Amino acid sequence: MTSVFITCAVTGSGDTVGKSDLVPYTAEAIAHDCIDAAKAGAAVVHVHVRDPATGAPSRNVEYYTEVVDRVRSSDVDVVLNLTSGMGGDLTLGSVESPLPLADAGTDMAGATERLEHVRALRPEITTLDCGSMNFGEGDYVMTNTPAILQEMARQITELGVRPEIEAFDTGHLWHAKSLVDDGFIEDPVMIQLCMGIPWGAPPDLNTFMAMVNNIPDSWTFSAFSIGRLQLQYVALAAIAGGNVRVGLEDNLYLDRGELATNAALVERAATILGGMNIGLKSAGDVRTELQLTKHA
Repeated sequence: MTSVFITCAVTGSGDTVGKSDLVPYTAEAIAHDCIDAAKAGAAVVHVHVRDPATGAPSRNVEYYTEVVDRVRSSDVDVVLNLTSGMGGDLTLGSVESPLPLADAGTDMAGATERLEHVRALRPEITTLDCGSMNFGEGDYVMTNTPAILQEMARQITELGVRPEIEAFDTGHLWHAKSLVDDGFIEDPVMIQLCMGIPWGAPPDLNTFMAMVNNIPDSWTFSAFSIGRLQLQYVALAAIAGGNVRVGLEDNLYLDRGELATNAALVERAATILGGMNIGLKSAGDVRTELQLTKHA
């Protein structure tokens, strides 16, 4: 039987806390959802942290530490994937006066600072957003220069952590190949295709398959789309030969008008895959496939 692994992205950094009271934002709640997602069938949990008072995105190492400690001390086995995307956030001042940058929404940090929590906690995986792009509306730009990405990839590899390349568009995939070819990212290579985020790769089938067809055969890939297409992409990613991602970072609903929990989204993904005679890989299977190191 064909089998895939499910990643659950439990909270993200988007403006979703005010849209659903099921989005976790305290360290305790994020860890709880990681554990529940693992019990529902997720082999990997992708973790952001937030300010526990406001729900705003955060890079606070103490918040990451509490989440990781709670998950590692639980009775479930799950692969930890911590984001390193935070710290590449640039918001222009206005359309007529782009400088100085706006304080609200701007958080620019160097490569070493962006990996502080990874260095402290040694997760099995950390994400590497492989490029810059206009991200959503207004004057916000997701900013990841080639030099910063090279240095982050070098440090991640040196720490014994596996980078999960995040490709939001075709140029990001092209850049990822150059990082591998130039020795900044080692085999086995893992990539996540992030579809439907304005203004990256649209979630249509032609664009998705163009991305898939340009992934080297030796790489392991996963894919998702945001919003209402998330659960459709469970089937689509698996049929295309990849793994799947669900979770409240990318989609708040289980059905029309019905807010989801992370565990419910994982359960629905598992049901979809089971109906296609596709099995689920365990955390141990993922560690073996991707040669991950489970740190204490």
